[in-house]
Amino acid sequence: MSLPLFALALASFGIGTTEFVIMGLLPEVAADLGVSIPTAGLLITGYAMGVVVGAPIVAAATNGLPRKATLVGLTGMFILGNFLCAIAPNYWFLMGARVVTAFCHGAYFGIGGVVAAGLVPQNQRARAMALMFAGLTVANILGVPAGTALGQWLGWRSTFWAVVAIGAIATTAVVLWVPKEIPVSRGNLRQEVRVLANTQVLLAMATSVAGSSALFAVFTYIAPLLREVTGVSPHGVTWILVLFGVGITFGNIIGGRLADWKVMPTLIGSFAVLALVFVALVFTSHSLVPMIVTIVIWGVLSFAIVPPLQIRVLDGARGAPNLASSLNQGAFNLGNAAGAWIGGAALSAGVPYDHLPWVGMAMALVALAICLVSRSIDRRNAARPQFAMSLN
Repeated sequence: MSLPLFALALASFGIGTTEFVIMGLLPEVAADLGVSIPTAGLLITGYAMGVVVGAPIVAAATNGLPRKATLVGLTGMFILGNFLCAIAPNYWFLMGARVVTAFCHGAYFGIGGVVAAGLVPQNQRARAMALMFAGLTVANILGVPAGTALGQWLGWRSTFWAVVAIGAIATTAVVLWVPKEIPVSRGNLRQEVRVLANTQVLLAMATSVAGSSALFAVFTYIAPLLREVTGVSPHGVTWILVLFGVGITFGNIIGGRLADWKVMPTLIGSFAVLALVFVALVFTSHSLVPMIVTIVIWGVLSFAIVPPLQIRVLDGARGAPNLASSLNQGAFNLGNAAGAWIGGAALSAGVPYDHLPWVGMAMALVALAICLVSRSIDRRNAARPQFAMSLN
């Protein structure tokens, strides 16, 4: 990993930590701020919707600025948001601080992905983006467990102070190591918006929503599934989630390498196998070792789709990638929120925990269907010039 990519990954590690660590600190936050745990849980939903709303706004507002300066500004916003979280005197102040932090999230990963792709040769773009996103996946292995332990030991505010420190280090790394001149298109706002009418860009974003929904329809409720169906202790759940984090880290890297080879075959194959893995979860959830193996494979496949989907958006938005790339991050987070809601609705309707993977399978098949439609359009478009030549 080159130093510029390491700097981008370091910032994504901090962003990933602050996004997910709140899940492990909900009891502490709720008790300190005098709210119920379900009310504290809305801090997760508020963050996700902040990413959805903030990604296009920030990307459009910074469209004409140099990419390095934009990244430094976004990491500065990240530091500010976490500082406000650390000093929050009440629940609503904390909610507002989480939204401020979320506003930098989608734009950072969108613009950072474009920058990462611009730092390497054409045939290594997906791998470079995967390395940047590796910070997000490693956060689930190291940052979230460590941040949870720190918050339980010294109070939940200490975790946000630690993330402020990570943000300061990441900002310094971006300033020192990311080149000032990066060969990426900035375009103009009208051109960026016009690209959103591209059918393939919209289909890629729809795939991102469906793929993320498939993950979070089940993953949101993985702890009660493991405890009530598999019979895992609360401490054991933590270690299984660490293994899931290992799986998504490897999946992210594997997806980057495969996407540099073939984008659509990677997506189609990943979603087809992912649907089968959800079926397997229904049956393996009753036995510990098979469940652990299935969860790791699930993690690999769930993040193997991320680099190819981001490359798919960049290819469709060629010449004006910044807004589309940022919006795709919003699409992933929209899928997070939608998946959690769909899974919760299924449970409320009486679906038992061990049958919840059927919901994930259905969403994976929706994503697969969208990919097949997109590939069909690709083939039809590729055949048109040949047909026109035959007429001549």
